[in-house]
Amino acid sequence: MMNCCGLITSQKEPVPLKSIEVELEVKDHVATVVSTLLYENKEDKPLEAVFVFPLPGDAAVCHFSAKIGQTQIVAEVKEKKEAREDYDDALSSGQQAFLLEESEQSPDIFSMSVGCLPPGESASIRLEYVTELAVQADDGLRFCLPAVLNPRYQPQGSEGASVQVTSVPASLVPYSLSFSAQLSSPRPISKVESSCSLDPLQYLNTDQTQATIKLAAGHKFDRDVELLIYYKDAHQPTAVVEAGQASAKPGSLMGDPVVMLSLYPEFPQSVMSSVASCGEFVFLLDRSGSMDMQMSSVNQQTRISSARDTLLLLLKSLPMGCYFNIYSFGSSYAHIFPQSVEYNQKTMEEALKKVEEMEANMGGTEILEPIKHIYKQLCIPNHPRQLFVFTDGEVWNTKEVIDLVKKNSGSHRCFSFGIGEGASSALINGLAKEGGGHAQFITGTDRMQPKVMQSLRFALQPAVVDISVTWDLPKGVSVTVLSPPITALFQGQRSLVYGQLTGESSEAAEGCLTVKYSLAGHPSHNQLHFSLKPAGDTGLTVHRLAARTMIRSLEMEEREDGGVKEKVVELSVQSGVSSSFTAFIAVNENSGEAIQGPLVRRDVPTPVCWGASAPMMAACCNASPAFYGYCMDDSSGLELCDMAYCEEEEEEITVPQQPPKDPLLQLISLQKASGSWLLDPALAAALEKTREEVEKSKPAQVNEEVWATILALIWLHGFKMDSKEEWELLAMKAASWLSAQKAACVPECVQAGNELLGCNVLKDALGL
Repeated sequence: MMNCCGLITSQKEPVPLKSIEVELEVKDHVATVVSTLLYENKEDKPLEAVFVFPLPGDAAVCHFSAKIGQTQIVAEVKEKKEAREDYDDALSSGQQAFLLEESEQSPDIFSMSVGCLPPGESASIRLEYVTELAVQADDGLRFCLPAVLNPRYQPQGSEGASVQVTSVPASLVPYSLSFSAQLSSPRPISKVESSCSLDPLQYLNTDQTQATIKLAAGHKFDRDVELLIYYKDAHQPTAVVEAGQASAKPGSLMGDPVVMLSLYPEFPQSVMSSVASCGEFVFLLDRSGSMDMQMSSVNQQTRISSARDTLLLLLKSLPMGCYFNIYSFGSSYAHIFPQSVEYNQKTMEEALKKVEEMEANMGGTEILEPIKHIYKQLCIPNHPRQLFVFTDGEVWNTKEVIDLVKKNSGSHRCFSFGIGEGASSALINGLAKEGGGHAQFITGTDRMQPKVMQSLRFALQPAVVDISVTWDLPKGVSVTVLSPPITALFQGQRSLVYGQLTGESSEAAEGCLTVKYSLAGHPSHNQLHFSLKPAGDTGLTVHRLAARTMIRSLEMEEREDGGVKEKVVELSVQSGVSSSFTAFIAVNENSGEAIQGPLVRRDVPTPVCWGASAPMMAACCNASPAFYGYCMDDSSGLELCDMAYCEEEEEEITVPQQPPKDPLLQLISLQKASGSWLLDPALAAALEKTREEVEKSKPAQVNEEVWATILALIWLHGFKMDSKEEWELLAMKAASWLSAQKAACVPECVQAGNELLGCNVLKDALGL
């Protein structure tokens, strides 16, 4: 057997990063994150330490500084080429220098270079960013501190060099993480949940609008730190007006006040309770090698098997008369049908048979080509296209994928699901944002099914059309809208609007924003009145988030048509917010004597999920991945190596026992496309009864299919109410089918079914 090893931190090559301390401050739905990274050179040569790490894809990095001894150096934002030249010049003249830059391929990957760290010297690096917290379908606000950066797959033949990520299993990361959070909101904080162990939430006041929380002692750096923050009455629209920077030029973005408006449209219940019976549903499933990993250390199910179960639920929940298709991808892609087909019993059965055979055996993560193929298919008249993308998000060409989705956003909505640790937030959020859909992340103990079914409910909502936004402001005040136009609205999903305010108004002046739209043929509108008086103590958070929004839009414009790069650089430098065309550069010009001798480069390893696919493995491996470990090599310090067994004699491999099928999924798998169940031995077994017991209890004059369907509904309501969000849509379909049968004796059937199954479910609860 090969002698493979883990990360070696020998005397010759120690890792210079000692600790990371993170302080989070959340005000309503905006987070400010301050990370302090402590570097220490314990070698006898001067070092250059390079650390490639993830940040949330929509973060606005707005501060970068270094402290050496008592000297504090604050970095400035410069055009990227100029910043790199300044960094190289500083190193060649023996000066200490610090460089922070965003990857040109994916906005959620940053690299930090700490140059000329002398022997025995320490440097404390402070990095600050602000970000909006995304609203989950259950109304929780999601904050994620990405700790895990899995190697990103680079498609063959793609231009540019991917960022080189030095990765090791999280258990071998030789530096510590401490994390604490301070929360405040106009509304009470009801709870905070996390995939990591937390100390209890500490409230700081009696109305519970302020609280602190931190990671429990002994946290292993083996996963992203995810917080879900829940407020009471979360759907209240809010407005914040922030005063401009006194030193900035009036009329510029930073010099004028900026308003941030959060809108939560509420649709009439009559519209929300109806489910569309049309639509084309295209499901795109990642089958790359990394999908064979477990969902998490807590949830032992593999990502691919969870995805198979989820597709079963989705296919059973689709309405009759719609169209659908299923694509899967790895290094290549495949589809079940040449084009989308009408949903009926025959096509559903054919698709489910193929889904059962799906394994994580397609190699790399070439997501761009299947999406291109989907967009080449003609749209079906009167059936709006809904694209569902399931991926663990380890791709390199993120911006190219998102640009393609945006270009086609007029013809479809895109719903995205990031599976497991290390899924790229830039990819998952970007797909949904540009595709007018909704993003979900499935991590820790989460099951995929409830989150996906929440998104299917969104997809089945009637599409909101003819969206327009109008401003009503006092005389003498005008607004420049900084956000891209709103292209999609969903019940309860937040929409953010940023505006730059120009002109003078009285302290008591008010403004009003009106959003008009058409929903299921009915004109509708939502209004938000707000005070123009600037709020206190917001710093420049709102300005920086607005600048980030503009920068992202302009970067996309530059990739499509060009000609705006200078505008991006100007805005980035003016606002102090990072972009793909700029970098933060700090040079310690007061370091006295120049540092002598050539620099030794040390790549700081980043946590990776054990077994994640690496670029070199993914490109050539068409089988399920073996285990991957990390070996030393003379040049880069650490590299990925395959720990597959390579002995001559074959070893006996024990195949793990398949877990028993979940009783809920067992029952659901028996439902027909129409929504009904058949009275057969398989149904009796799923209900844990014999066929004789089920047939004997049937009221005499009742049709067998009606009886079977009522029994299935009683079982769902009687035993699986805790999973209602997973089966609610298919139960509605069953109730519709029963209504169409105009069956007599339904009350008698419900009573007999309750007696047989030992339940006490009311007829009205079944929707009959």
